[in-house]
Amino acid sequence: MKRALSIIFGVLLLDQTLKVWVKTTMVLGQEHIIFDWFIIHFTENVGMAFGMQLGGDYGKLFLSVFRIFAVVAIGVYLHSLIRRGTANVVIVSLSLVFAGALGNIIDSTFYGLLFSDSYGHTATFMPAEGGYAGVLHGRVVDMFYFPLFEGRFPEWIPYVGGDRFLFFNAIFNIADSAITVGMALIIIFQKHFLKEG
Repeated sequence: MKRALSIIFGVLLLDQTLKVWVKTTMVLGQEHIIFDWFIIHFTENVGMAFGMQLGGDYGKLFLSVFRIFAVVAIGVYLHSLIRRGTANVVIVSLSLVFAGALGNIIDSTFYGLLFSDSYGHTATFMPAEGGYAGVLHGRVVDMFYFPLFEGRFPEWIPYVGGDRFLFFNAIFNIADSAITVGMALIIIFQKHFLKEG
């Protein structure tokens, strides 16, 4: 139990500290170039991963509620596995996924209430006039951008032949990274998960 709680609280602390720092010190779209291939770029995700959206306000509400139910289900499952003395790799994997999902839920649930918007100015925490959106309608703060290399697709590839591409052009956060690492561990050590099924 201690290992799971340490992972969850560690990921949440790092994730939320960085998000609040970005939100209160940077303007939306602002960048800090650490290296050519490592940029802190402030953006906000209004929908699902990679900027996809789901049907306006009601879609956002549905997505937020679905995320909450999913995290509760993962948390209950994780707790039951801990009580059964499941292998550490399983506990670590699910703890990372749980922490990452919870980190992004905090943004989408509360950031709209707690912060002013970031358009053309840095956000204010607890503004007197209220936040930029209601509960469950906040935007997830993303900042890690790794444009490792760019090039052109070969001409023979259908539809995209000759088009330019940039690898890796997604912008993400610590919570997203925790989910990705957790899911990768689940895939790599799937035989441990199958034993627990």
